[in-house]
Amino acid sequence: MAGAGGRAAASATSESYTGRGSSTPGVGERTEHTPRYTLGLLQTPHSSESSGGASGGGTRPGGSSGEGLAARRAAWNSAEKPSVSERGESYFGDKSSCVENANTLNLTSSSSVRGLNSTCIGKTPLSSGRSGCRSHTPLMGYSVTSSSAVSAHTVASVIVAVVEGRGLARGEVGMASIDLKNPEMILSQFADNTTYAKVITKLKILTPLEIIMSNTACDAGNTTKLFSLITEHFKNVTFTTVQRKYFNETKGLEYIEQLCASEFSTIFMEVQSKYYCLAAAAALLKYVEFIQNAVYAPKSLKVRFQGSEKTAMIDSSSAQNLELVINNRDSRNGHTLLGVLNYTKTPGGSRRLRSNILEPLVDAETINTRLDCVQELLQDEELFFGLQGVISKFLDTEQLLSVLVQIPKQDTVKTAESKITNLIYLKHTLELVEPLKAALRSCNTQLLKAYYNSLEDTRFGIILEKITSVINDDTRYTKGCLSMRTQKCYAIKPNINEFLDIARRTYTEIVDDIAGMITQLAEKYSLPMKTSFSSARGFFIQMNADCSTLPNGQLPSEFTKITKMKNTYSFTSADLIKMNERCQESLREIYHMTYLIVCKLLNEIYEHIHCLYKLSDIVSMLDMLLSFAHACTLSDYVRPEFTDTLAIKQGWHPILEKIAMEKPVSNNTYLTEGNNFVIITGPNMSGKSTYLKQIALCQIMAQIGSYVPAEYGSFRIAEQIFTRIGMDDDIETNASTFMKEMNEVTYIIQNANDKSLIIIDELGRGTSAEEGIGICYAACEYLLNLKAFTLFATHFLELCHIDALYPNVENYHFEVQHVRSSAGNKEKIAYTYTLSKGYTEEKNYGLKAAEVSSLPSSIILDAKEITSHIAKQILHRQKSTPEMMKQRAAYQLAMRLVQTARNSRLDPDSLRVYLKALKKKYEASCPTPRENDEQQ
Repeated sequence: MAGAGGRAAASATSESYTGRGSSTPGVGERTEHTPRYTLGLLQTPHSSESSGGASGGGTRPGGSSGEGLAARRAAWNSAEKPSVSERGESYFGDKSSCVENANTLNLTSSSSVRGLNSTCIGKTPLSSGRSGCRSHTPLMGYSVTSSSAVSAHTVASVIVAVVEGRGLARGEVGMASIDLKNPEMILSQFADNTTYAKVITKLKILTPLEIIMSNTACDAGNTTKLFSLITEHFKNVTFTTVQRKYFNETKGLEYIEQLCASEFSTIFMEVQSKYYCLAAAAALLKYVEFIQNAVYAPKSLKVRFQGSEKTAMIDSSSAQNLELVINNRDSRNGHTLLGVLNYTKTPGGSRRLRSNILEPLVDAETINTRLDCVQELLQDEELFFGLQGVISKFLDTEQLLSVLVQIPKQDTVKTAESKITNLIYLKHTLELVEPLKAALRSCNTQLLKAYYNSLEDTRFGIILEKITSVINDDTRYTKGCLSMRTQKCYAIKPNINEFLDIARRTYTEIVDDIAGMITQLAEKYSLPMKTSFSSARGFFIQMNADCSTLPNGQLPSEFTKITKMKNTYSFTSADLIKMNERCQESLREIYHMTYLIVCKLLNEIYEHIHCLYKLSDIVSMLDMLLSFAHACTLSDYVRPEFTDTLAIKQGWHPILEKIAMEKPVSNNTYLTEGNNFVIITGPNMSGKSTYLKQIALCQIMAQIGSYVPAEYGSFRIAEQIFTRIGMDDDIETNASTFMKEMNEVTYIIQNANDKSLIIIDELGRGTSAEEGIGICYAACEYLLNLKAFTLFATHFLELCHIDALYPNVENYHFEVQHVRSSAGNKEKIAYTYTLSKGYTEEKNYGLKAAEVSSLPSSIILDAKEITSHIAKQILHRQKSTPEMMKQRAAYQLAMRLVQTARNSRLDPDSLRVYLKALKKKYEASCPTPRENDEQQ
């Protein structure tokens, strides 16, 4: 009966939703015919085995398996394909380019990781004789069913196309990227230097699953430097080369015109003359179409051009040094800045937070708008918990949108099931719009009000109304594969299609028969059998029983596929296997008929679906802002201000606080245009590196709109943040390590400007002391010519005297205390981790270490005498003259006056007191005539 119904319904449902009404009263009514097992059935977790057919469920929005991806990628790399022009003018032209019988790419399939685990050689079309680039296996595949916001950012799903100009245009790079979980294409084009630092940094931020480049970039004997650098930095990323002709800027612009949603049409003005990013877009879209076995619906993509001038640049080495998103000791460890701030509830919120940490904002107005929101969330408890409650119910809106706007080229059971699932997810998402509006109704800040107004968009109601005209009101997203399967089966309202109602009744009868059969078996053998279900096995029998209670210690012979875990038996029977097959066949027919109705419904709502881009953006931003507010409630963070000064009062290291579960020692930081270069000294392990990282982390937190770990924080917007952090074992460095630190400093010098924040720790320790001092001194003098804020930690105390020549240099050190042991014969160093002005008096770390060792005392005494003699000579040569001291005092007074004129908010009386204090400080800093005579 079900088989005939399914075949007959194919044409009926494609014409109309309503078709013929059921001639039998109540046929297909959900309340009466839903299987009885749903109320008490034991469900088992998802199995990692392939479920086959249509037995999936409970997955997050998404669409295809990694096996299909691997097959299509192999076909792309080996098959001869027509050029873009041969395949027609439209992006939606020839559908025959897909691999036949390939499954639609399901981002949430349990088999998604399989098929990506074999290393292959990527060959280009029409050039199989050439030596292609080596394709590397990704470290991880697509997400299966995880909804964890914390782990969302670790799953690679971005494909990037990169192309570089040739000849005189070499160094001009175009990039296009698209996330398979998010229907947004990001275009970039910029001029890079010979280090290609911008390209590498952008790729590190994107964490690509696969990188596409032209085959001419890796021609035998003529590999480009860009290609070599990318393959060197991304050894665990799959590389694919395609013919240069696919990088066609004309086609790229045509594709964007065809695919870009009307709300983002201003992109045409931005990119129409950016030929390289358009060329990358053409190759990317054609490649994604091929491996996805689907095309994007017309006017459905969000396309944006991402200029580097709107965000701060943090190179990949600095991001690693600061442990922004990955812990250097254990990549699974959450002791990172992302781990400190990530209390997001949605995958989209987590992705946005990660992206912001790696690319902080540089516009103070935008940052303050975010800070206003965080402040209101902290002050209004009802708003905070109301928003958090609604946001936590959202699914991955970006991934849902990505699947909805893709049109599969082949209709398979998995395609049908995926579309039905995602329509249910869409209904669930749209039903949250009104609760979200209600939570925002009483907000006061500009951004939250704008979000409320955006949610007034009538298209949300139009789409939901169309969906509810076809989908049952009580159909919703549920957890558990069996519950979700039931939701999909009974999603369509009864009486829309008679044959669908009959098929569902047949399915219900089969499921009830299965439950009845298992009940009979339990009575027959007097065993506590229960009906269970998993996506891999379908229905099976479970039983909790001790082995000793079974006849002869074994189950009856009619049961097969027996597994045991502790006292839980899982098994099936020949009859149950047959009934599962009947159940699957009935499901396939239900899904097929439901799919036809869903497709027609989706075609009707496509013209309104662009409002979901707006919703996705709102949800992810609110999620991130709530996360910032949540982090503030767990620690005493303060709202940062933005001036021309870096002034942090009693700031501390946020990651260290999370590790130690208590507030670390706090310290002050003060840099201005007149004192923009700070040299920090102190013994090993006194806290120098931690302090330097702390400043950079506070700067990043401020520029993403988060509160900062301090009693007060004033920041100057940094356009670049550079760090060179030394390790304790740098003393044992070799030549390669020394070259590494030279390369890092070279990169800083080549890219830094007046708006940079530069942090350098332990430069020059990989070579002799003389060379190290020379390199440090030269680097400092170069950086001193910039107005960048620079913090420079060193063990070379000779460097501290550079302040005699440059009045904008300040010296600070970390204090230590000398504590004698109870015996009184040995002295130990106690670290205070407190920063003080001036350079350290702990000048001979090596001698102190020698004293507590077994080195003969005569050698130690000789070493002290020689060291003292050399130090006196150096000090005499570097002594400041009275004239230099006077010039330094005048410089510092002038800079303080300029800063006061720019930023002072003092009333006249307070200002008068402050200026008198500046005068006294200036007079105290200038040497008196008597001091002049003594120094001379």
